[in-house]
Amino acid sequence: MTKKKNNFEDLLKRLQEISDQLEREDVGLDDSIKLYEEGIKLSKLCYKKLNEAELKISELKKENDLNTDE
Repeated sequence: MTKKKNNFEDLLKRLQEISDQLEREDVGLDDSIKLYEEGIKLSKLCYKKLNEAELKISELKKENDLNTDE
């Protein structure tokens, strides 16, 4: 990954690029391993961001539910 990108959409886009590269037959073993390793790291970041978003939505929903009960 040449640039540090932190938003979910950019991470997902890079994952797609990696997937496309790995599907090509002209990528060597060493490059494939590097791409796969980068993909794993990006995948973990994506899951982390999704979990954070889910937690935030749950918190907002609870807060909203409390406000509507008053």
